[in-house]
Amino acid sequence: MNTPENLKYIHSQLPETVKLVAVSKTKSIHEIMEAYQAGQRLFGENKVQELTAKWQELPKDIEWHFIGHLQSNKVKQIVPFISLIHGVDSFKLLSAINREAEKFNRIVPILLEFRVADEESKFGLSIQDAEELLSGPDIAAMNNISIRGVMGMATFTNDAKKIESDFKELHTIFCVLRDKYFINKDQFCEISMGMSDDYQIAISEGSTIVRIGSKIFGTRINV
Repeated sequence: MNTPENLKYIHSQLPETVKLVAVSKTKSIHEIMEAYQAGQRLFGENKVQELTAKWQELPKDIEWHFIGHLQSNKVKQIVPFISLIHGVDSFKLLSAINREAEKFNRIVPILLEFRVADEESKFGLSIQDAEELLSGPDIAAMNNISIRGVMGMATFTNDAKKIESDFKELHTIFCVLRDKYFINKDQFCEISMGMSDDYQIAISEGSTIVRIGSKIFGTRINV
């Protein structure tokens, strides 16, 4: 795979309003540096141990996004440097992030994850879960998190209409939450949806962040 050329092509497909997170999970330092030297600065990882090891070795102007299912007991390992946590799907996790961020005098940006796919294996809140969380009394006291928007994954299918429908649902959730809870808060502006096989559909449905791995680095090793 020609990583610089792949990055150039993908960037040419993205509107200026859409950020590209290069999903570098399982990729080597050398492979990530190829992308870095081609100008890429946003990278996504889904394993805490792998992410912290790479953060220690790689340039410090990289913005690291955590895109996997984060366990509360591992939050403290990434809070000192993480730029955005994509998959927050419980009050317990939100509380853990806030608690650890306070220790480091940081405000950590997060996205609320929603399950819009027809798959039981996917994580995520329902709109009812999110409204309960956001209207509760404890959320106002969390001064060390910043809720920046929403995240979700479409159903794993070749049916473009189903993928489009899933992304429309996530966009609708974003709009409902923005209008009800974040009406005068400009920081609530991100919709993280779309990966290598469906990012163009996601963009057409309002995505502001796409997470692309195999179209940049080639097929990943399954570990």
